Amino acid sequence: MAAQHSGWFKSSYSGANGECVETLHTEVGMAVRDSKEPGGPCIRLSPTAWSAFLSTLRGGDERAA
Repeated sequence: MAAQHSGWFKSSYSGANGECVETLHTEVGMAVRDSKEPGGPCIRLSPTAWSAFLSTLRGGDERAA
């Protein structure tokens, strides 16, 4: 992931079209937001939920209990 300002990160796989999400490491997990609306809402995920989310994106089916 490529670093952005204020601790938010955008994937190095993101294109120049602006259609991306950004993530932020927090004390209690991860936060995810729309890169086009940096002042807008974000989703906060626990470490377990983040792991399950990434597993699903990678084609696994490990769901958080």
